Formats: sequence, C-alpha cells, structure tokens
Amino acid sequence: MGKSKDGSKYMSSVRVGPKGQIVIPKEVRDMFKIKPGDTLLLLADAEKGIAIERMEIFRRIADAILGGKARAVYPEHSEEDSLTFAREILKAEEKEPENESD
Repeated sequence: MGKSKDGSKYMSSVRVGPKGQIVIPKEVRDMFKIKPGDTLLLLADAEKGIAIERMEIFRRIADAILGGKARAVYPEHSEEDSLTFAREILKAEEKEPENESD
C-alpha cells in the first residue's frame, strides 16, 4: 500500500471509527488539495460503491448541465435525469454538513 512511483495513485485502508467517521490519509488530502473546511460530496450506489469528491467539481458539473450542456456532460442519461442530478447537487451544497457527533 502507499503511493505510486509517479505520485498519481494512492492506496490505503481506513478504519471506520465508533461514530462512523473515517480519516482521509494526509497523502490523499495533499494529492487532491483537500483542506480543513472544504466540503466534499459523497455519492453512494449499492452496486458501484462509494465515491467522495470535492463539492467544487460537482458544482462545475451542475453549472454545465444547467447551462444547457446536459448531453455533453452525461450523454448516456436523459436531459431530465441530468437536470435532476444538477438540482440535487445544488441542494446538497446548500445543506450544512451533518453534526459530527452523529
């Protein structure tokens, strides 16, 4: 486990704590320039797994979809589905992260 030779990949295990929290390893935070206070968006699909990405990336996707580029962004989905996805991103951005004591 660890960083690839060129620094573009990293693999590690993380442990889920008693409150359901995980720690993103420092090497990964550095790789993706994740800083304290950043908002991350968690996507979960029962078949595909879990993905975590910076909210700003999805904000750009939502802006493109809402700007009329739904087909260019997600050609395999209907425009209606893409618009729904974009609106959900905006809703998620507006919400405060859940209380860490949960």
